Amino acid sequence: MHLRQYHLHVYRIGDAAALLGISADTVRRLVDGGKLAAERDGTGRRIIPGPVLAAHARNRGSRSVMTRSARRTLQVAGAGAAALLALSACSSSDDSSTGSGSSASASSSDKLSGTVTVFAAASLKESFTALGKEFEQEHPGTKVTFSFGGSDSLAASITGGAPADVFASASPKTMAIVTDKGDASGTPATFVRNQLEIATLPGNPDKIASLKDLTRSGLKVVLCDKTVPCGSAAQKALDTSKLKLTPVSYEQDVKAALTKVELKEADAAVVYKTDVNAAGDKVEGVDFPESADAVNDYPIVQLKDAPNAEAARAFIALVQSADGQKVLTEAGFLKP
Repeated sequence: MHLRQYHLHVYRIGDAAALLGISADTVRRLVDGGKLAAERDGTGRRIIPGPVLAAHARNRGSRSVMTRSARRTLQVAGAGAAALLALSACSSSDDSSTGSGSSASASSSDKLSGTVTVFAAASLKESFTALGKEFEQEHPGTKVTFSFGGSDSLAASITGGAPADVFASASPKTMAIVTDKGDASGTPATFVRNQLEIATLPGNPDKIASLKDLTRSGLKVVLCDKTVPCGSAAQKALDTSKLKLTPVSYEQDVKAALTKVELKEADAAVVYKTDVNAAGDKVEGVDFPESADAVNDYPIVQLKDAPNAEAARAFIALVQSADGQKVLTEAGFLKP
């Protein structure tokens, strides 16, 4: 047993997990599922009122590993008093091995530290950067570093031995480069989908209204390279329409293609809706129906030799959580 004194009326995710005797990830799932009411503090971190935790502990009844005194402490803390908590130092496990062989403790997720390195498709830059900041706030002592780029080049780096914890690809095909080499831990999960859109100069001065319009003579159009997901999807849409298009350049990732239009070095580019949204008034988006036949699934996976495996799992859990999905859908991604 160990003692810990609290002088808070509300609790962060990790502290709530320690009180309830469950993992921080489980608390997040309870919050995401509406089973625990949470608020946001001044820094944006999720906090849970003491009375809410006490009520949850009562509802759990005999299944709760929290001691009676700890539940009573929560009730008192919710009323505004200081608390002296008795928490069990023991954790239940079906594994008869020593404690060092157990990967989970009541508050293991609250003790995350160090750097988690995420390799992610260029189109995820804005949303993943926001999620990285949220992750660091919820896990003080951690830092999320990103490498954004074309999914094919990222996959090649991973199979070539580049150290990373998480890979988020813009297509199952590029994810397969990693899984086929045995460099993934577990099975990749699709967490979002993305659809193409035409990016034009602001105001759409060339009056582009369809995919066919991109084949007009004299129009400078940019595509992603066919080896990257956005280029492969664009080619699929063109093939479906039986259109032939010779771009002025093929770019290595979707951000590079979009930049050509932003800098007025091209009249249009076929990119993702999310990238058009992120560019704001620097470009104008034009929908085209053929894009519905070329929607990309985005899979994510922890890597086999992840230097920070525990933090990798926690970051993936955040991406898949209700909070993570909200950030992604607001950026224009489609639900999986």
